Amino acid sequence: MPISRSLGGAAAACAAAVLLTVTGCSSGGGFDSSAPKQSSSGSPQSLSVMIATSGDAETAAVKQATAAWARQTGNKVTVQLASDINQQLGQAFAGNKPPDVFYVNSDQFANYAKGGSLYAYGDQIPNASAFSGPLRDSFSYGGKLVCLPKDSSTLGLAINTDLWKQAGLTAADYPTTWQQLAKVAAKLTKGGVTGLVTTPDYQRLGALMKEAGGWITDPGQTAMTADSAADRQALDFVKSMMSAGSLKYASDVDAGWGGEALGKKKAAMTIEGNWLAGAMKADFPSVGYTVVPLPAGPAGKGTLVFSNCWGVAARSGHQKAAVDLVRHLTSAGQQLAFADAFGVMPSRTDALATYARKYPAAKAWVDGIAYAQRPVTIAGFNQVLTQFNTDLQSLRTSSSAQILEGLQRNGGQVLKNGR
Repeated sequence: MPISRSLGGAAAACAAAVLLTVTGCSSGGGFDSSAPKQSSSGSPQSLSVMIATSGDAETAAVKQATAAWARQTGNKVTVQLASDINQQLGQAFAGNKPPDVFYVNSDQFANYAKGGSLYAYGDQIPNASAFSGPLRDSFSYGGKLVCLPKDSSTLGLAINTDLWKQAGLTAADYPTTWQQLAKVAAKLTKGGVTGLVTTPDYQRLGALMKEAGGWITDPGQTAMTADSAADRQALDFVKSMMSAGSLKYASDVDAGWGGEALGKKKAAMTIEGNWLAGAMKADFPSVGYTVVPLPAGPAGKGTLVFSNCWGVAARSGHQKAAVDLVRHLTSAGQQLAFADAFGVMPSRTDALATYARKYPAAKAWVDGIAYAQRPVTIAGFNQVLTQFNTDLQSLRTSSSAQILEGLQRNGGQVLKNGR
């Protein structure tokens, strides 16, 4: 799930050093043209796959899927579990010993692509148009589709149905506007319950920026647009609910994230993605909840879309086999199997339609794909977003304008220095 946390001093220095090594490995940017010698396609090959797992269910599902492909092809696959995939991938790239296939976070994608660490295989996928357009854009660089999105997630408003009923509310009261959201959040706030609890990061609050008509960059991600009246309006709305006591951050209610607050009944509502379904089933199976679209803002409906992609290493000696494995892992049938196993939504539109029929409770998340804002994927921008998330933690006592001015300034510097 996209929950960002700031790096400590030593860890940040280490991560920055690794990132400089990775992004500096190709002086002209783009993709590594000095590909290593490829293993013979006629002989069995041993591939390594590195993933950042959400839990035992995802680990088992990926191992089963890769084992099935190995049986079909006569190859061997070893799945490695990463405790910190960005750091471990950075070290592997720097040492020229990367895994053949691996998860790539959207916030790191452009760094790896610019540094020449990724093999761009998108032109080898004849049905690439079957994948969500915003997600294809998220994993394209230099006009090329580099890697396929492995799944998709959007944000919705999750509501604890017991607390909702106890407050005398019905389905007719589900909020569809910011004003209604503020009203029901205030009514739900009493005792040890806060009306709305969320995580202090742009991966949640950014949806309100979109609903106000703003966003961090222009659509082409070539110019900063963060310091705008629309974005200030969004953050000021959050501040107003904080001042009223009807909105708190998860840490303020002794929870690690919004889903935990919802499950422990410390939150009547939270803003979360479809990863919530698996977490609630595993950790709070007796807690009833429903998910509705995020209430519309001044500019209309809005949500954010997230994914990782299946990266293939530019330094892999098994690129042909690796791409074939990715085709298997991103097939409609396999994406639906992953959805059944650990709750993710397919990134393919054909599989998503099947998923929607099978899981009607996920309708708000599924429908959000049509109007979702894709993440910012600019080389070097991940540190800008980390700082933005840090600043958002103090939003209650800080000026929205100052926070956005800092985001505008920091992001502008990255764009000025070259993507």
